[in-house]
Amino acid sequence: MKSDEIDLHKELKKYFGFNQFKGLQEQVVKNIISGNNTFVIMPTGGGKSLCYQLPALSLEGTAIVVSPLIALMKNQVDAIRSLSSEIGVAHVLNSSLNKTEIAKVKEDIKSGITKLIYVAPESLTKDEYIEFLNSVKLSFIAIDEAHCISEWGHDFRPEYRNLRNIIRKLGDIPIIGLTATATPKVQEDILKNLEIPDAKVFKASFNRANLFYEIRPKTKNVESDIIRFINQFKGKSGVIYCLSRKKVEEITQVLQVNGISAVAYHAGLDAKTRAKHQDMFLMEDVDVVVATIAFGMGIDKPDVRFVIHHDIPKSLESYYQETGRAGRDGGEGYCLAYYSYKDIEKLEKFMAGKPLAEQEIGFALLQEVVAYAETSMSRRKFLLHYFGEEFDEFAGDGWDMDDNTRNPKTKVEAKDEVVKLLKVIQATKQTYKSKEIIYTLVGKINSVIKSYKTDLHELFGSGKEHDDRYWMALIRQVMVSGMISKDIETYGVLKITEKGNNFINNPYSFMMTEDHEYSDAIDESVIANAKSANVADEVLISMLKDLRKKVAKKLGVPPFVVFQDPSLEDMALKYPIKMDELVSVHGVSDGKAKKYGKDFIDLISKYVEENDIIRPDDLVVKSTGANSALKLFIIQSLDRKLPLTDIAAAKGLDMEGLMKEMEMIVYSGTKLNIKYWVDDILDEDQQEEIYDYYMDSQSDAIKDALKEFDGDYDIEELRLMRIKFISEVAN
Repeated sequence: MKSDEIDLHKELKKYFGFNQFKGLQEQVVKNIISGNNTFVIMPTGGGKSLCYQLPALSLEGTAIVVSPLIALMKNQVDAIRSLSSEIGVAHVLNSSLNKTEIAKVKEDIKSGITKLIYVAPESLTKDEYIEFLNSVKLSFIAIDEAHCISEWGHDFRPEYRNLRNIIRKLGDIPIIGLTATATPKVQEDILKNLEIPDAKVFKASFNRANLFYEIRPKTKNVESDIIRFINQFKGKSGVIYCLSRKKVEEITQVLQVNGISAVAYHAGLDAKTRAKHQDMFLMEDVDVVVATIAFGMGIDKPDVRFVIHHDIPKSLESYYQETGRAGRDGGEGYCLAYYSYKDIEKLEKFMAGKPLAEQEIGFALLQEVVAYAETSMSRRKFLLHYFGEEFDEFAGDGWDMDDNTRNPKTKVEAKDEVVKLLKVIQATKQTYKSKEIIYTLVGKINSVIKSYKTDLHELFGSGKEHDDRYWMALIRQVMVSGMISKDIETYGVLKITEKGNNFINNPYSFMMTEDHEYSDAIDESVIANAKSANVADEVLISMLKDLRKKVAKKLGVPPFVVFQDPSLEDMALKYPIKMDELVSVHGVSDGKAKKYGKDFIDLISKYVEENDIIRPDDLVVKSTGANSALKLFIIQSLDRKLPLTDIAAAKGLDMEGLMKEMEMIVYSGTKLNIKYWVDDILDEDQQEEIYDYYMDSQSDAIKDALKEFDGDYDIEELRLMRIKFISEVAN
């Protein structure tokens, strides 16, 4: 059918059964049917695929669709075949086909049955395919997931970079680029690389108003927090993203032993298992998929109710893509991410071996993620600004759907500081990135500042009344307000916009919020990670502390030997009234429960009865056997008197990591034999001196011991002696 004869609404009803188009679809389809180069930016779930499928089914000839994943192609082909009586209406052409299958595909194209042919970019490099495609009528070439072209995208594929050269071999053919995520930088890169500057750009809103965004600090207690969270969504579907395969397996196990139906999905599983797990999720045989980013490209399950990021992703595009899997049916969608700066540092380390240009891009993308996680302004506004879209944080659709808007931080007037910031950018001739601008404001010197002699400028140090964090928060908020922008060509360099210049001349009130500070608290009491998000019963805690004091006095040992503070706090949260319940309390082993538990259980039972307490019956986070295996290995190795350094190396731990493990073992009531190692580093008198200190002390905190001995012993010696002491006295 010729383009001017096509009744689009009729075709839409015929093939897809819809009476009307969604959003920008109709305009896009018209543009493609008219034979124009087209660039479509539409968020996940916005109906992107229909934009090229309908023109392909309606126009003469075959459309080529370039797609990055075989699984994705298969899904799409199955979907199109279900729309047509002809099974050959859509085909895949890739490395998974045998000769007979390839011949069938070619035959169907020649006879005009096939309207869409899905190919991987690698397949297009084969001369025989190019030769064949040149001999048949082609309607257009569509490049799905076009962000794979850009090094600035979250899913860069080098083979995509070569697509333009391949398309040239196919002659003068309209090009359609489609992506679900693209910042202005990526968009520019795609158009440039495909050499289609004339393409008409269609950009749908990236606002998913039904999604709620939340960032929580990532503590050692993250697994119990995830279980608690999922239990609020009983029987509903969700996805948990982790960065490593190992973590995927660990989290899957923890969920399974805690009664949550979950499967793992990552590239290390064979194709059969992956397909099986994917189907189980789609068919609702399981509720949760724990996955690496390999999962989800093109997975169209409309009723995913939550997406959890156990690890923060490498870019905001990835984050947007992955959270976009929630609530595609317009219903509830909860996006929760756990953030710790340590994870960011880990990701930075991974980049160390890569080429310099790649590193630079990687760092720039990571800093955007940090900014998003730490910001205290509207997350939706921040996210949409990143994708080049303005959002009204007081009245826009979904304006109150994030943790910052629901629990706002106090705002402070920053008019004068904004002027100061803009003047520094101006005075340094708009050549600096955020870091150097902040250094100039607070008066710090680095090699860049030195080489430009900025340290001699009158504005150097003009903002030292505030710290780096304050200025970073202000830069982010001023950027989102549109007074400064990051230059696309020299990514990261700050430029003043017209709005910013106007502000310098006529300043007005600018209220800023300071960023969240997710600092990792020093883990003084070895296993303080038992603290729950819930609040422990303060009255009961004080009663338990009095009892502990009495028991300790009777036995002639310090209170911390009986139970540590985190254990008492956990008791005041879970209210254990039987021995097997007491063992589920943090830091309490069978031995410890038998030795000291009876008095504590009696007290809690009486307290529960007198105060009509409704006990939580839900949360005992069971651990998997992985920890037990490590524990057993450490105990057996110490019994064999192996050097601690060898034990640590055998399990890929450093000395700090091994000591933490040993502390957790002795504090939960198991003896450890480390006498042979301590004897090598401390003589008898030294051991006795530290031993006596712990015996008389009211606290086992290392910082108190360091203070007491004032440099006579280092942290490692004091920690090892603490392990020996607890092992001998408490267990």
